[in-house]
Amino acid sequence: MKTNAIILDAQGAADVMKMKSVDLPPPGSGEVTLEQTVVGLNYMDVYQRSGAYPLEFPSGLGLEAAGKVIEVGADVNDLGVGDRVVYGPVLGAYAQHRNAPAARMIKIPDGVTDDVAAAVLMKGMTVEYLMCRTYPVKAGENVLFHAASGGVGHLAGQWGKHIGARMIGVTSGAENCKTILKHGYSEAIDRKSENIAERVKELTDGEGVSVVFDSVGKESFDASLNSLAPRGYFISFGATTGEAPAVKPSTLQHGGSLYFCRPTLANYVATREDLVHSSNAVFEMIKKGALEVSIDQKRPLSEIVDVHKEFEAGVTTGSTLLTP
Repeated sequence: MKTNAIILDAQGAADVMKMKSVDLPPPGSGEVTLEQTVVGLNYMDVYQRSGAYPLEFPSGLGLEAAGKVIEVGADVNDLGVGDRVVYGPVLGAYAQHRNAPAARMIKIPDGVTDDVAAAVLMKGMTVEYLMCRTYPVKAGENVLFHAASGGVGHLAGQWGKHIGARMIGVTSGAENCKTILKHGYSEAIDRKSENIAERVKELTDGEGVSVVFDSVGKESFDASLNSLAPRGYFISFGATTGEAPAVKPSTLQHGGSLYFCRPTLANYVATREDLVHSSNAVFEMIKKGALEVSIDQKRPLSEIVDVHKEFEAGVTTGSTLLTP
């Protein structure tokens, strides 16, 4: 069958993404063919498109989508035609139809829309692995979370509040500061007008936070390091402003016996068991009302170049969805 998909022949600026008509073969063994209803946008898409992470060409783009199964390949026993599913991370999500491994599919629970599933799966699993497995956040702890206005940030504030932690969010501008207080954060720090580390120390009576979750990278590195309490954890899970500098062991020593970690979602959901565990945790949080998903932008896939430009410029908030 023929379908439309975003194809890269090279990495670079947003305009390297081209919509093309491609031939889609029948699903192979262990695969299903999906008719996709909605595609999720993640910053990993920017890393892969720009060249921060290597790709083989020609290449699809995008890692997360929801839709229905329209054909099942050999050796697939737990999915059938008509099943609603969501998946991530599986490269090639920017498409109307696609083949994908059945082992990466998660059935969408009853009562959850395709939009919510595609907006929450990877971002929610990111929060789950960061706050439940990389550093298990505990009730009463002070937690600093950068990029609190984004899709991951909105979910992290709510997840941390549910645990009972004191969530301190970093964002930009008075309006964003006001908004994140509705998403689980007890305090908001405006990175444009406030000194982050000084404000953290004021909020924690000079102690600092137990853990910093930092997806910003280069620009926020010093602020994150200086916001930690002795024996605190610096969890660096992204680099939207460029790679964070190398960390000397003596820096961690003199900062108060600190810990530095650079995890990634792919390692935490690499097995089917971990994928199911993480996704179940996310949907359970939605079911109990602990998480509300903010879908602040919904755009056609044909506008993907403009969407990426806005995403990189930091003018979007919450989750962004693409309709294929």
